[in-house]
Amino acid sequence: MKIAILSRSSSLYSTKRLKEAAIERGHEAVVVDYLRCYMDITGGRPKVLYRHEEVRPDAVIPRIGATYTFYGTAVVRQFEMADVFTAVSSEGISRSRDKLRSMQLLSRAGVGLPTTSFAHSTQDVQGVIEVVGGAPVVVKLLEGTQGLGVVLAETKKAAESVIGAFRQLDANILVQQFIKEAGGADIRAFVVDGKVVAAMKRQGAAGDFRSNLHAGGTATVIKLTPKERATAIRAAKTMGLAIAGVDMIQSESGPMVLEVNSSPGLEGIEKASEKDIAGEIIDYIEGNAEIRAPRRVDG
Repeated sequence: MKIAILSRSSSLYSTKRLKEAAIERGHEAVVVDYLRCYMDITGGRPKVLYRHEEVRPDAVIPRIGATYTFYGTAVVRQFEMADVFTAVSSEGISRSRDKLRSMQLLSRAGVGLPTTSFAHSTQDVQGVIEVVGGAPVVVKLLEGTQGLGVVLAETKKAAESVIGAFRQLDANILVQQFIKEAGGADIRAFVVDGKVVAAMKRQGAAGDFRSNLHAGGTATVIKLTPKERATAIRAAKTMGLAIAGVDMIQSESGPMVLEVNSSPGLEGIEKASEKDIAGEIIDYIEGNAEIRAPRRVDG
């Protein structure tokens, strides 16, 4: 089987591991820079081209960076139009990258979430804060990644100031309930094909309420409760993602989902869990690529 890994760089840990796992199982694996791909949008014969040649693998593993979501998703969608199996769907990527849309979809599906509010006008700041139960609140940029653009406002006055400043810059933000009992920690559950294959608990650096490993957090393996496992699986399914990293926090009322990641990194969770997550992804492709074509995407 020929597998194309859509990635900006072959030196990235996740890209290298996916290529290694594919080769170990006897497949041909190539890394394709999706920003260098271009498309022939012709009725009846849609193509993806790379360096003047058509790319037509048996399966594609999208590793689309947040900065390039629009173009990367278009490339994935073009592969879908050509009936190439994509391990992560273009629709799933789009849903998960739009933080507001993802929260709305998760809420409708009954997935536990911190109380969340969204508004446009600075005149409604007080109402937004009241919706989430008052200060302290967490203010998140919709375009933020890896913990960047996330601010804890500990008082009402601070919250009004932060929200007002972001809106003055015309930045779209979410305001969320602060879950104090989480203690600066969260859980990353890695879901592949409707199953949690690994999980880790990430603890934020001293004095930081964010738990991101990029911000100095640490990771340890964790055994999920049945409710946490079910929440992660439902969240991934709601996003339409066969492969996902589901970030949750432990609260007094049960697990709450913070985010669903369509291109979750492998390094932290493989090292914490000592599991071959890349191999799990290739196993999923082996069991699905040749027997089930992806649904064509219209519009």
